[in-house]
Amino acid sequence: MERGPAIFVGVVFVLFGGGLLAWTATQVRYRRPVAQGVSPVASATVASIAGVVALAVGAWCLTHA
Repeated sequence: MERGPAIFVGVVFVLFGGGLLAWTATQVRYRRPVAQGVSPVASATVASIAGVVALAVGAWCLTHA
């Protein structure tokens, strides 16, 4: 992968994953729903896993740039 696109994609994934984790933590902290019509525990779990995966993909892209 070329350096420029790899760095861009890595930064996008890191920002998305970090933002998703911060938003999920805020919603859970104030006992607000993470997703409408879904179990609060399941939606928080899925959102947290998606955030961690996005951070991991971003880190992988940045380390292979």
